[in-house]
Amino acid sequence: METSQEYYKHEGPMTALGAHTDEIRALPTDLASLCEIVQGALIHRDIAPWLYGITLTEEQRDDGHIRPIAQMLTRIHELDSRPIANARDVSHRLPSVCRHFSLMLCSILRAQGIPARPRCGFGAYFTPGKFEDHWVCEYWNAGQQRWILVDAQLDAIQRKALHVDFDPLDTPRNKFIIAGDAWQMCRSGLADPASFGLTHVHLQGLWFVAGNVLRDLASLNRMEMLPWDVWGAMDMNDELLTEEKKALLDRVATLTLAGDDAFADLRAIYQSDDRLRVPPVVFNALRNAPEKVAVS
Repeated sequence: METSQEYYKHEGPMTALGAHTDEIRALPTDLASLCEIVQGALIHRDIAPWLYGITLTEEQRDDGHIRPIAQMLTRIHELDSRPIANARDVSHRLPSVCRHFSLMLCSILRAQGIPARPRCGFGAYFTPGKFEDHWVCEYWNAGQQRWILVDAQLDAIQRKALHVDFDPLDTPRNKFIIAGDAWQMCRSGLADPASFGLTHVHLQGLWFVAGNVLRDLASLNRMEMLPWDVWGAMDMNDELLTEEKKALLDRVATLTLAGDDAFADLRAIYQSDDRLRVPPVVFNALRNAPEKVAVS
């Protein structure tokens, strides 16, 4: 069986570049430049009015529902036909969320033969005392022989506004809490589940953490879904989290944190359990509607 490093060098349904392969492979290889390219092509649709003075229409915000990178890149070029390495004016960037920044950096790194994967979890640097729903990219640094977290969303404007006191190119693991870590913190009583979620829309709780554990598992199996995609074992309130389901999530969380030695088990539990694996139709909770997705 291939190693985890080999597995994460290759694209999946969401990171397949298609017609954009040549353009992406021609990009620079240094991480800082790649993050600037991502930031010059995307704009976080919820942060846009706050920090960039951009009021987006609902039609523009709707671009945040795009899942695959190939479709994202096509839309980016529809908004501005120049090569992707050219930073767009903020009003011509693709409205996105954190997951899209992470997916785009991951797709670029994979095209360059670097193992990479988006991670779903919670950022401790958005709201004091809270852990906000967030995604970052994790890549394998061969020189240092370790996986490193990169927040490709944090440009200079956001770093200043959020008083970021760390290097986003090596985001500390106490600043970005991987979903499995958050689950274990809550289960052991080290953290309050009410601190995890989306503060601005008053969604939080153990059920929210559980959903992100499953989204992180899917991402580790090269199915990087939207933050509001719901399927299988996901619930929308704590009351539906049975003891059986909590035990399953305990196992999943452990595997998502266990490192490369548990890679075979991580793949096996995802592939063998319909409650965990992304189906051909998921529920888009924001649109309140089922949607088809490519799963292979």
